[in-house]
Amino acid sequence: MLIEHEGKRPHVDITARVAPTAVVCGDVTIGPRSHVAFGPVVAAEGAAIRIGAECMIRENAVVKSSPGHPVNVGDAVLVGPHASIVGCAIGDEVFLATGVTVFQGARLGRGVEVRINGVVHVNTLLEPGTIVPIGWIAVGNPARCLPPQEHDQIWSIQKLLNFSKAAYGVDRAADGSVDMRAIMRTVVQRYEAHRSDRMLGPEETRRPER
Repeated sequence: MLIEHEGKRPHVDITARVAPTAVVCGDVTIGPRSHVAFGPVVAAEGAAIRIGAECMIRENAVVKSSPGHPVNVGDAVLVGPHASIVGCAIGDEVFLATGVTVFQGARLGRGVEVRINGVVHVNTLLEPGTIVPIGWIAVGNPARCLPPQEHDQIWSIQKLLNFSKAAYGVDRAADGSVDMRAIMRTVVQRYEAHRSDRMLGPEETRRPER
């Protein structure tokens, strides 16, 4: 399913394939010989998404941009089933396993591996060749990789990264609380913009190989 959003439409290389049950919406470019499998959502909401050559977006993955947070995916990248990739930069030859989450502002260098259910937090930098073990959390710039039970260490770094500001543009209060009404106003406003979306035929999005 190919959708024009706010006057911007996907551009799919003529050698790429988007499965009929995938959703590709807005300012999205999909490079040569890349594939979007059954069920993923690739949605550009306020910033562009660029997917390079010979990439695979596997079943039920989510790739989304937001204002100020484009998505750039290099060449030869695998985004595994049920992964969530939001507003980040992914280098060439990166492997993101099943259930991985990569948050806004993260940057992953060439050859990074994030294994099953791993997390890369907001504004985190992973140097080329870094491995995030199964279920671990990468946090900070430069990143530290920590197991989930090390919550206090994770939080001591994470709180400085200001997740609510990076993800929703809303700062935490001095007491550490977050104004959920302000966050949800932002989220709802973004989705209201989809009211004028337009379905496209494949012939409206195809372009020759680069």
